[in-house]
Amino acid sequence: MTGKTHKAQGYESAMAELEEIVADMEAGKLSLEDSLTAYKRGAELLTFCRARLEDAQQQVRVLEEGILKELPAGEA
Repeated sequence: MTGKTHKAQGYESAMAELEEIVADMEAGKLSLEDSLTAYKRGAELLTFCRARLEDAQQQVRVLEEGILKELPAGEA
């Protein structure tokens, strides 16, 4: 694994890092110790990404229940 710092990041960069980790593990590029470290980091990234997706889904629900309701004819 590369010596990346684990700074705060957005969903897209977290997904890119997760995809890189999965590719490295599937390719057998990592030692056992590095594989364990990568697995732990992947689990952290997965948790982060799931939380961001849940937040986005909640925001969509709020919008759909409030702002995005159809207006009755003549109110536009």
